[in-house]
Amino acid sequence: MNHNNKPNPDDRSDNVEKLQDMVQNTIENIEKAHETMEFASEEERGRIEAKNHRREESIDAMRNEIRDEAAARENGYRNE
Repeated sequence: MNHNNKPNPDDRSDNVEKLQDMVQNTIENIEKAHETMEFASEEERGRIEAKNHRREESIDAMRNEIRDEAAARENGYRNE
């Protein structure tokens, strides 16, 4: 068998859309968590708030990556 050790090229064409879906899903998770907090104990509320804070940080990072990917798409994804 002839194994080609060359990795498959990255297909970045839909990264922006994938990231946007991830952001939307994360926002929905934050909203669901807020609803859960209504019935949560004080300790559970603290954990939910901490998790939502991490989710918000993830959203910021994903939005930065969306901007980078959109710019790369406009520049034609020059492969090096």
